[in-house]
Amino acid sequence: MTALFKKNQKIADYKKSLQFAFYCLTHPLDGFWDLTHEKRGSIAVANTILIVTLLARLMRLQFTGFLFLRVYWPEINIILQIGSVLFVLAMWCVGNWALTTLFDGKGRLGQIYVATCYGMLPYPLIQFPLLILSNVVTVDEAEFYMVLSSFSLVWAAVLILFAMAQIHEYKMAKNIGFIIATVFAMLVMVFILLLFFSMISQGVAYFISIVRELLFRV
Repeated sequence: MTALFKKNQKIADYKKSLQFAFYCLTHPLDGFWDLTHEKRGSIAVANTILIVTLLARLMRLQFTGFLFLRVYWPEINIILQIGSVLFVLAMWCVGNWALTTLFDGKGRLGQIYVATCYGMLPYPLIQFPLLILSNVVTVDEAEFYMVLSSFSLVWAAVLILFAMAQIHEYKMAKNIGFIIATVFAMLVMVFILLLFFSMISQGVAYFISIVRELLFRV
């Protein structure tokens, strides 16, 4: 009986957190403040939004009308498509969290992840209806589709902007500077990773050449 009660309680908490994600869409200042300080967000809902966002990205490649997107599937790597989103998200969260000490930020790594995922919600909400719309609109109505598609990205970006301001308790000017610094930190991390993997690949290639030379002499 206790296990059933706990399960029902978790489901109820999940539903409340999911409803709260929609509240953040139209009340970003109050919503993201409560998400952080009143602990009204949840990692489970954040993961759900992330999965739905990835699904929207993949379905956009498959089902968008040919007037707006033409995909040559032999050149598409689904794992790479998913990995690119997850990689950017990971770099964003780590870079954002790493700079909190320098900028006197208040947010923790988990809060940054949850708030960022909550901020991405407009993308799948708009992109899924656009999948249908892209197959029925004409060329003359293409601008309407493009505006809505761009709006999903702008809306998500604005929500993430407010989310970072509320999480770290920044004024907007400082928050914008902090986000620019985060993007720069992401570029630095990508450069270091590329340098690291380049050194690893060169080391492996050198080791293989030595082994081949030894085998040849033997």
